[in-house]
Amino acid sequence: MTSFDYDLFTIGAGSGGVRASRIAAGFGAKVAVAEEYRAGGTCVIRGCVPKKLMVYGSRIGFEIEDARGFGWTHPETSHDWSALIRAKDDEIARLEGLYRKGIEGAGGTFIDERAELVGPHEIRLMKSGRTVTAKTILVATGGAPHRPANCPGAELAITSNEAFHLKERPLHIVIVGAGYIALEFACIFRGYGSDVTIVHYAPEILRGFDRECATHLHGELAKRGIVFHMDASVVGVQIRNGRREIGLSTGEMLEADQIMFATGRWPNTRGLGLEAAGVAVNAKGAIPVDPYGRTNVPHIYAVGDVTDRHNLTPVAIREGHAFAETVFNDNPIAVDHDDIPTAIFTTPEYASVGLTEEAARASYGEVHVYKAKYRPMKATISHRDEQTLMKLIVDGASNRVIGVHMVGADAGEIIQMAAIAVKMKATKADFDATIALHPSAAEEFVLMRTRSA
Repeated sequence: MTSFDYDLFTIGAGSGGVRASRIAAGFGAKVAVAEEYRAGGTCVIRGCVPKKLMVYGSRIGFEIEDARGFGWTHPETSHDWSALIRAKDDEIARLEGLYRKGIEGAGGTFIDERAELVGPHEIRLMKSGRTVTAKTILVATGGAPHRPANCPGAELAITSNEAFHLKERPLHIVIVGAGYIALEFACIFRGYGSDVTIVHYAPEILRGFDRECATHLHGELAKRGIVFHMDASVVGVQIRNGRREIGLSTGEMLEADQIMFATGRWPNTRGLGLEAAGVAVNAKGAIPVDPYGRTNVPHIYAVGDVTDRHNLTPVAIREGHAFAETVFNDNPIAVDHDDIPTAIFTTPEYASVGLTEEAARASYGEVHVYKAKYRPMKATISHRDEQTLMKLIVDGASNRVIGVHMVGADAGEIIQMAAIAVKMKATKADFDATIALHPSAAEEFVLMRTRSA
């Protein structure tokens, strides 16, 4: 019988890898986790968590402005960017420690080294040069920001990784891209006082999201001073007289203190040695897996963004837990990827669960749409020019609610609870039978009676 150093060796200590390793160790497996950067992965170190912390702070300036409408007077305010970054870094360091304790407290071994596969069961630790073996291997290395290879000077721009560590707030930043990461950072920098310009190759923002909601969000962001250059591609980046310049396909040249590429994230598989273990990847570098996370090599699994399915932290965590149950607890679990709620933490937020109106019409014979568009109560006194949009997408045949969308304050919090109803296959009649919580924004979802389409 073959003997291995570990029952499970996990490459990557992000949310999915840590959850899988901790649960597997709890089932009695001998586990090691290798991480080349910091425990916590993208979400904790330079993704969801620091982003949300910076989002909170970016909205305070608007709150101060709105306060005048409610009778508050205050002196001129200022913001200390370095204090923000220090506070953010302190909290991230605390969370990183918890991730490490989670592994070690469950009996696992944490290895601060880059790990690469050198055979079907062999892993090379690159700093120490050691080679270890494992019966089962889990690849959970996540994704990495993508820079366009065909753009001269692209290396002069930052990505979301570096944006969290800027020593100074840029007075003017140009962000290339109009997906959720680009728009979130646009709102962060705008909220702290930067001039922000978005450059995007297409005519619309947020590909794959509900068109009406995306268009509405576009308008709301423009009201807050974000400038959009649509149908414009980047042809080059250069530095001149200490400032960055970005050339566009339209012939325009934009000047800024910083340029940021937010043009998507690619699976972080380069140089992992997957070919040495016989693991297949697709053209983008993603690892195809079956419903249980198994690759084409039966004892090698992958979870999270490295599989490029639904690139969200809670999905990676669920996949990691299901993997541990399947492999180390004889309890096969295939993760259900339907009706996953998601939020874009712009200001205002856009959150949704279920199908967009476009996807619903492509999949269902008859679709009913209910909408509410209104000025939020707070804005009636603050006098901010702001509109909230809410949509229910309903299957006309079964009356089941198959999509819920909202652009407005606290959309993420509201849609999380709406996701329970969608997952339980609630009908429009169930929504109608629910008494409204008044006065609230969320009550609009149970008060919509007139179809808009």
